[in-house]
Amino acid sequence: MTHCSISLFPSSHEPHSHAARLCCCKAALTSRSSVPNRDEPPLLLLSSLWSQAHVVQRCKHRTGIWKVCLCGGRVEYRAASFLFIMDLWSKTVWGIITQVTLIVFSFHGETQGEVCHSPLVSNLLPSFFRSSSQLSGSHGPGFAKLNRREGAGGWSPLSSDRYQWLQVDLGERTHITAVSTQGRYGSSDWLTAYLLMFSDTGHNWRQYRQEDSIGAFPGNSNADSVVQHKLQQPVIGRYVCLIPLDWNPNGRIGLRLETFGCPYNSDVVSFDGRSSLLYRLIPRPRQATRESVSLIFKALSNSGTLLHAEGRSEHSLSLQLQKGRLLLTLRRGRSSSPDSQHVVSVGSLLDDQHWHQVTVEHHSTHLNLTVDKNTLWVQIPPRLTRWDHDQMSVGADQALGSQRSINRHFHGCLENLEYNGVNLIDLAKQRDQRVTLKGNVTFSCDEPVFVAMTFTSPQSFLWLPSMSERSSSSMTVGFQFRTWNEEGLLLTFDLPKQGGAVWLYLSKTRLHLQIHKSGRAPLELSAGSALDDGQWHSVELTSRRGHLSVSVDGGEGDTANASPPFPVSTDGQLFFGGCPPEGSSDHHLQIDMCGIIDRCSLSHCEHGGGCSQSWSSFHCNCSDTGYSGATCHSSIHEQSCEAYKHRGNTSGLYYIDVDGSGPIRPQLIYCNMTEDQTWTVVQHNNTDLTRVRPSPGTNQHSAHFEYTAEEEQLTAIISQSEHCEQEVIYLCR
Repeated sequence: MTHCSISLFPSSHEPHSHAARLCCCKAALTSRSSVPNRDEPPLLLLSSLWSQAHVVQRCKHRTGIWKVCLCGGRVEYRAASFLFIMDLWSKTVWGIITQVTLIVFSFHGETQGEVCHSPLVSNLLPSFFRSSSQLSGSHGPGFAKLNRREGAGGWSPLSSDRYQWLQVDLGERTHITAVSTQGRYGSSDWLTAYLLMFSDTGHNWRQYRQEDSIGAFPGNSNADSVVQHKLQQPVIGRYVCLIPLDWNPNGRIGLRLETFGCPYNSDVVSFDGRSSLLYRLIPRPRQATRESVSLIFKALSNSGTLLHAEGRSEHSLSLQLQKGRLLLTLRRGRSSSPDSQHVVSVGSLLDDQHWHQVTVEHHSTHLNLTVDKNTLWVQIPPRLTRWDHDQMSVGADQALGSQRSINRHFHGCLENLEYNGVNLIDLAKQRDQRVTLKGNVTFSCDEPVFVAMTFTSPQSFLWLPSMSERSSSSMTVGFQFRTWNEEGLLLTFDLPKQGGAVWLYLSKTRLHLQIHKSGRAPLELSAGSALDDGQWHSVELTSRRGHLSVSVDGGEGDTANASPPFPVSTDGQLFFGGCPPEGSSDHHLQIDMCGIIDRCSLSHCEHGGGCSQSWSSFHCNCSDTGYSGATCHSSIHEQSCEAYKHRGNTSGLYYIDVDGSGPIRPQLIYCNMTEDQTWTVVQHNNTDLTRVRPSPGTNQHSAHFEYTAEEEQLTAIISQSEHCEQEVIYLCR
């Protein structure tokens, strides 16, 4: 049965003192046998300096004004029959650090406009509707069609509470652009607020949120008027689920609905973690000012190669998943040295088994890398700008003729893969001679069903009956979890005949097992580390023939063992995530969805502050940034030497933050404070005398100076200056 719900499981289990913590779990229970294998889940290049001049540059403040500056630009001075030129700004920006700018990307589907607005529900059979319950046969979900009066005039559940839901199967993946609701005809029953959920399979639901992060949709004010909401970001999905939040206080939940959209056409290919596609991109497209590769993927593992393209010049492009993040790598040759490659990372939690769209647009000097709604503008170092790929490996990093893949294969599905406008999946489906299939490649997206549960509060818990017999002396419990929290209860159960209790929990990011039995010292085991990283981690607890083991992440992780002198098994019920408080029946649990959010991926921490997070909040570490506050926004340094003088400071080196909380970093600058004036002195690296010899055939000498301030800092100082002085001293024979 497929459904979307927030479910309750009544239990009389005696509460424990441990509080549940927030996480997502995927559980699998077996008896007397092992759990089946599961998929785990601007630096500047500075010119050399040659000069015989002794140069001093300084700036003076107005009284009471913070503005200081350095004289810059080009200064010419004729002496001894040749021209002396100081070019303060001839600095190359190509360097180790690439400029990256975050911009907002508009979803491509919006270009379809009003063309994609056909009703999708009105012609469906009753069998395409499901619900949590129904008040009677005439209040069933099949009657929940907009402007229809059959039955009781719409759907109403048996009880009016927040644990009800209505689900519609659209029959196939569809482009959904709007939703309309209406109350039950001729009644006092209508919704005033609701949530929308979408899914491809009827499992692993995703809640729709508007761009302002508001999840709830306003509903109706009576039973007959229609309220329509156009989705700011259209959705691709097969199943739609509506969850009532509030309703008419003088009535009950009542609903008729319609969704609008249009058919969605796509080409899909599936990889099992060992298969791949190899393409010969011949004839190779001619060099253009704009080339691109785009795809949509759904990952069943957190790491793996999506594609790898390369050419005869050994310039390559790779797209890989690494712990749920997307890595784009530009490389020359197979070396991994920093000089031969450039890596950009974007996205987070991309292994959530939902579809994610990726586009790479290549321009002559930069890339636009888009993941879902966010685009990175990436400046390409000159040595890596070539885009002359003549072969591509999809699902693996494997060149034509090679038998081995360097990186991990991709496990999941790809959709609408295009390279410079060519549909590569369609070529593979047509068995084009330029395509080689390796392993089990299928042109559909069949995925295993994992039922995830979100524990939304410290009061959350899930009660399940044990699959083993009460008389059994052996058991195996396996599940996966992901969380940002360092501690929290994962599983607890009582030993048979009230013989004690077992606790499995996180503490200081490690997994701990404690067994309390009357008359004996507690048995303790621990395994794993850094389990609060937001990744899926598998856990297996096994007790058999006097041997007890708890393992984390299978063969790639850690295992702890013990041989207790008593059997470890369950009394028949298991509690995941916590225990029910006494007298409470509310489980605070969301079933069939994982609600984890990466709050650090949005870069809330400014000025290079480090971000850490829990399930519900994030924290910025502002150490060594020169800024303070919740998001490292407020500068701890003064904006001028004049401000330091007003504080009573004397001449010396001080950090100056010329734009306060702006993007320009603080800079260590010398402040020369006299009784009537305050000078800011920006120094360079050539105060010693240097002999100047004119080059043959020319009467001028060019020199470059490396200043202690960066270019953007110098620009800000110059633009804010009242008065500048620059001193050049020549010593002539």
